[in-house]
Amino acid sequence: MGDGSNVTNVRGAGGGPVTFDLTPTAAQHDLARRAHDFAEQVVRPVASDYDQRQEFPWPVLEEAASQGFYSPLFYRDLIGDPTGLSLPMFMEELFWGCAGIGLAVVMPALALSAIGQAASPEQMLAWAPECFGTPGDLKLAALAISEPEGGSDVRNLRTTARRDGDDWIIDGHKMWIGNGGIANVHVVNAVVDQDLGHRGQALFIVPGGTPGLDMVRKLDKLGCRASHTAELKLTGVRVPGDNLLGGQEKLEHKLARAREAVEGARHSGSATMGTFEQTRPMVAAQALGIARAALEYATEYANRREAFGAPIIDNQGIAFPLADLATGIDAARLLTWRASWMAATGVPFERGEGSMSKLAASEVAVRTTERAIQTMGGWGYVKDHPVEKWYRDAKLYTIFEGTSEIQRIVISNALGAADGKPPLHFDLEPTGGPLNRVLGRGTPARTQVASTALAMKDRVPAPIMGLAMKVLRPPRK
Repeated sequence: MGDGSNVTNVRGAGGGPVTFDLTPTAAQHDLARRAHDFAEQVVRPVASDYDQRQEFPWPVLEEAASQGFYSPLFYRDLIGDPTGLSLPMFMEELFWGCAGIGLAVVMPALALSAIGQAASPEQMLAWAPECFGTPGDLKLAALAISEPEGGSDVRNLRTTARRDGDDWIIDGHKMWIGNGGIANVHVVNAVVDQDLGHRGQALFIVPGGTPGLDMVRKLDKLGCRASHTAELKLTGVRVPGDNLLGGQEKLEHKLARAREAVEGARHSGSATMGTFEQTRPMVAAQALGIARAALEYATEYANRREAFGAPIIDNQGIAFPLADLATGIDAARLLTWRASWMAATGVPFERGEGSMSKLAASEVAVRTTERAIQTMGGWGYVKDHPVEKWYRDAKLYTIFEGTSEIQRIVISNALGAADGKPPLHFDLEPTGGPLNRVLGRGTPARTQVASTALAMKDRVPAPIMGLAMKVLRPPRK
């Protein structure tokens, strides 16, 4: 699938590589193992304590930095994986440990992703290191998009930015901001042209401590309590023109195109919504980590807990729901990996594939954690076991990065726009070359050759017949 994968050893009839392969590369395999060890040995032992005290897990971040998991170069490297699978594999393992601590670790990566999509190379070099810092001198970053009135509706953002000489003045109200108010770098989304609505938005860097940037309160959350989430006010926040991501010339070009779209009465989606569609697989992978943790724990409990003289997993009432959830988790993972691969390879999200992955993963996470509590009965309801925490953590994933209802809107809109269009694989550029099109498996020519060979089996010498069958048989495992 990616560089280093054994996929290159599997050849198609046309001589080209077979492109569908789920074998991880050596680097991906090692990444998942190291992330799992970190989650098991560093994160899980302290997860309950940080959840109960709602304190930011600075020591865990320091250890993450020392192991290379808290660095802009690490996340840019994962994002650059041509298979798209490294980042979701890492996310699933980390969040298997704890979603709250996981969010604290990866939150700067969300800001970094926004900077990477909008910034100039010079801005990227200047601000990426400020999002993470270095071991012993850690820094934080925040992505400030959501607002009290907007929520999932990014077209309804009311924070504004206006020019004042060479500077920009930002005013607005942000809500549910991870690392908000304590971050060294805030990436703030604001409307610069109100006549253009959602098309007239831009991203700005607002350093922590800038006058007018105030944390109203730290939010008291149901779950993911080790991560810091806040309400922010921006009142007359002045930032230099260099803090406009992408620069003035790029903004003017974007606004000019937006005005043409408005004047031409053409439909244009929100750029932020497009960004969400590509980042939703990462959130889906986080939900998968929670779901997997709960399923494993409930299964182990059901194997060991005896009732009426036998392990409770021998009862279909216990075993069948777990089987359904295992199926749902694996299906959601495949949707997540497909969407991640699409984002990495530039395949357009025309059918809501990013939303599909997030919807499936978040919903199965809630179902799995609820079933884990039910499987354990009273023990699942108390803090002696972690399943009640995972239940609280999982609920976030049907809400943030677009609620489940928003995901269904995106998917249903895509269905309507497709108007009966066939599945994705019909539109993808085929591999294998001209020879594969003529002699690949299932082609008329290949079928005719096989039929002719079988018809002549009594008249063809055995060695030649054996060679023909060798060509036609399925590949060896």
